[in-house]
Amino acid sequence: MDQIQAMRAFTRVVETGNFTKAADSLSLPKASITKQVQALESRLQVRLLNRTTRRVTVTADGAAYYERASRLLSDLDDIEASMTNAQATPRGRLRVDIGSSVARLIIIPALREFQDRYPDIQLDLGVGDRAVDLIGENVDCVIRGGELTEQFLVARRIGSISFINVASPDYLRRHGVPQHPSELEGEQHRVIHYLMNRTGRPFPMDFVNGDERVELTMRYQLAVNEANAHESAVLAGLGMSQMATFAAAPHLACGDLVQVLPDWTTAPFPFHVVYPPNRHLSAKVRAFVDWAAEVFSRSPALQGR
Repeated sequence: MDQIQAMRAFTRVVETGNFTKAADSLSLPKASITKQVQALESRLQVRLLNRTTRRVTVTADGAAYYERASRLLSDLDDIEASMTNAQATPRGRLRVDIGSSVARLIIIPALREFQDRYPDIQLDLGVGDRAVDLIGENVDCVIRGGELTEQFLVARRIGSISFINVASPDYLRRHGVPQHPSELEGEQHRVIHYLMNRTGRPFPMDFVNGDERVELTMRYQLAVNEANAHESAVLAGLGMSQMATFAAAPHLACGDLVQVLPDWTTAPFPFHVVYPPNRHLSAKVRAFVDWAAEVFSRSPALQGR
């Protein structure tokens, strides 16, 4: 038994939740992954995984072994990386997933710089607001907004954004200009909500003014789960909403949108580059992470200011 390969197989099963996804991500037959994990359990004389016809769960012994094995594998990758010159010449295929507004307004406009700096990296850029499964879908890294829930992933915070309250001039002519967030709960106003992809529930709307804070989860006529669609709905006058400052800025400048409730702000919304622990030393991943952090650092609007 190749113990290192067996450890890689086991950690990937834990991270993906099943043998099929683990095999796909390692480009190995499912039968090979199964045999490697079984051989590892035999060697250790403990059960690492509980298997049923529908799912695989990690045992208490397996969880303890996973923590130490994943650290060891990371150290081995570190040793290999330090013995090569790959850090100086990142190359190969890189799979990145980014939210639609971040891709359209931040990453793609700056992408020529990345291509010029790293001509040997072939970038597959997935764009959308769906929360991808990094391990199961074999994605190298993602840029995500909000608090992180997957504790086993590695994350680097690259910035934070603020939101402002906006509406179209046409909407304000028809419905009036609110003076306090509580007015949005009445029949006079319409609010467009953004749906959380993981739960399907709308994000609560937070309003902060000094020591006063208001959180609203009012009834709505429209909610969307994609940033560009959300932006289009606000521009069409279907309701008022909260929009990221960087996305709203060009529309405010040309008068297509108007800021409302300007004294009421929201808490900063963090942004991270997130990647699986087994890939954190890849030269191409590190190149993209460092470059994305550099792009975000250039704009005060992407640093919560």
